[in-house]
Amino acid sequence: MINKRKIIFFLILILVSNCSFDNKTGIWGDSEKEKKNIADLERKQKQIIEVEKIYSSENVFSKEISLTKNITLSKARKNVEWTTSNLNNQNFLGNIYLTDIQNKSLKKKIGKNKFSMHKDISTILAHTNNLIFSDDKGTIYNINKYGKINWKKNIYKKSYKKIYKHLTFSISKNNIYIADNIGLVYSINLFTGKLLWIKNYGLPLKSNIKIFNNKIFLIDQDNKIISLDTKDGSLIWDILSISSFIKTQNLLSLAISKEGYLFASTSSADLLKIDSNTGNIIWSRNTADSLYANATDFFTSSDIVISESQIFFSSGTSFFSYNIDDGAIKWQNEISFSGPAIIDKQYVFIVSNNGYFVILNKDTGEIISSFNILKILKRKKQNTQVTSFIMGSGKIYSTTSNGFLIVSSTQTGKAEYFKKIGEKNVSPLIINDGTLYILTENSKIIGLR
Repeated sequence: MINKRKIIFFLILILVSNCSFDNKTGIWGDSEKEKKNIADLERKQKQIIEVEKIYSSENVFSKEISLTKNITLSKARKNVEWTTSNLNNQNFLGNIYLTDIQNKSLKKKIGKNKFSMHKDISTILAHTNNLIFSDDKGTIYNINKYGKINWKKNIYKKSYKKIYKHLTFSISKNNIYIADNIGLVYSINLFTGKLLWIKNYGLPLKSNIKIFNNKIFLIDQDNKIISLDTKDGSLIWDILSISSFIKTQNLLSLAISKEGYLFASTSSADLLKIDSNTGNIIWSRNTADSLYANATDFFTSSDIVISESQIFFSSGTSFFSYNIDDGAIKWQNEISFSGPAIIDKQYVFIVSNNGYFVILNKDTGEIISSFNILKILKRKKQNTQVTSFIMGSGKIYSTTSNGFLIVSSTQTGKAEYFKKIGEKNVSPLIINDGTLYILTENSKIIGLR
């Protein structure tokens, strides 16, 4: 049997050259070339290519396996800061302390999302009881846990107002570092929002931003991996990689081991281990599981997770465990998901894109249990995808693209109940100081505890 899944891609090809920075405007030039590039960017952002990719039924995981053993987890740890995507440079989440989700501690619309297109939503960061996030106009907000705005900052001039902006963030040494889908990288003060420096690299940045040892790490839409100085954004080194024709819709992943090795995924399905100081490639593996020449034009991947001597990573329709030292495959399963796999003790917890909550053995890849959590929804609501998941005090919290939050038990492997969030396309979930935070497509921030 043949299944069809519609995948929507944005073909965002940006020809923005380096802007001239001056004291009058602060950061922007007004040349005719810049105006032409803005018009070109606006036109191409409106181009939505709908592609139908045909998968065989064997490539979509849809098997239920009952849990027959007891799952023992580590004690949930309390988290009081969330300063980079997926909590830390290893993208290692584990079992995070969450009080409950029965009460709303925060529900407030902040920002003015204006673009109706399907889009990524920036992650939320948390620091000293404040939350940092952005809307699709490029405005960054720093609010307290009750929703009061401490400050807001938008560095874009009016001629860019029709351009959809997707920002990624990381906090280091009291500064926020930001990269966007236009090609800008800049830094602002965490406490005041004051602009410290800005650089234009001319091509959209397509990865989460990671910081280590005073270096910023990013991947652009042409799969160039770059290292920048946190002091002023100047280039330290870059690595050219194979580009793909249709640009990936989801963010590419970066992770940094505690020893300082950088791991990067590209839209050509390459996984690389890099010396973060020099930019030298230690090893490279291609994870494409198709022999078709255009397989990587439809490439999607999860975040890279580092746990001890293993790397966990979903690429295309497969889920891999690699040896961190030499890149050898330890095991492989045919499961596709987005977001980081959750590791705790000897178990791996993931929720597939089509709604299967799967528990695996960390060392062997054996599937211990799997359950379709979307079955808990009414039948007409089950035609959806899981967009994010996280573990809070031993339960798995999953959001769907049609606006539901589903709670599953690690002890039974099954869905227990669900809540209606009310809005679709939510941001990656975070848990901070015992509270689950969600940012929706309409710029509404919700706190549950």
